[in-house]
Amino acid sequence: MDLDPSGHATHGAVASVAMRPLIEIPAADGTAEAVVARPGDGTHPGVLLCMDAIGLRPRIEEMADRIASWGYVVLAPNTFYRLGTAAETSPPADMDLTDPEQRAEFGKLSMPRVGTLTQERTEADVPHFVSALRALPGVADGPIGVTGYCMGAKFATRAACVEPSIAAVGGFHGAHVATTEPDSPHLGLGSARAAFLYGHADHDQTMTPEMVERLDAALAEHGLGATTAVYPGAPHGYTMADTSSYQEEGAERHFTELKALFERTLGA
Repeated sequence: MDLDPSGHATHGAVASVAMRPLIEIPAADGTAEAVVARPGDGTHPGVLLCMDAIGLRPRIEEMADRIASWGYVVLAPNTFYRLGTAAETSPPADMDLTDPEQRAEFGKLSMPRVGTLTQERTEADVPHFVSALRALPGVADGPIGVTGYCMGAKFATRAACVEPSIAAVGGFHGAHVATTEPDSPHLGLGSARAAFLYGHADHDQTMTPEMVERLDAALAEHGLGATTAVYPGAPHGYTMADTSSYQEEGAERHFTELKALFERTLGA
């Protein structure tokens, strides 16, 4: 496995350079590409970053680099690997997602992909991704963290329900994390042992006030430490600086609160 060198922290709004070479990791139904970001030499806690529906692309690498700069080794897998490579399941280079019309056009392509990431497939992938993270040079033994965005918040929540070494979960502008369906992620929280942090988008039809209330009730029912909030004025996708949904205030708040969660539960 050809591993990526030390990642550098970037804070710009939109990536202006190509991504570093991706690594390949074993997954439940094949091989998945992944971004690796690290703070440098030495041993550090591990973090899984679960991408949004737009795919594994430079913005995800930027976010992984920023988390790595806090003192963590970060692995961000292409959770759409069953459908194609990262390049095939991400926007083409000539598409500008900061244009609302082009963002909506790509949404028509990406949304059907989300439905293929079922509970069964997610739970099958989790142990493979955790093993791949732990196999990276410089990852400390002990608890790990996970953070997810949009559909990745569902993935992160499910991961904590099946992987006991996950001590911290961040979920931001999550979609359908607590529905009335029998496979809703919140129904598995009785098996989780993590501390949770959710930053919901304001007026988000994919995570309505009823869903937020349902999620909060489940976290409380199972005695899980949790901080949840609806970020004022933040649209769905507010952390994604390469799209028209970006809101700097919400994105920076999420980084601040996620960093505090990881420091409290994982150290650095």
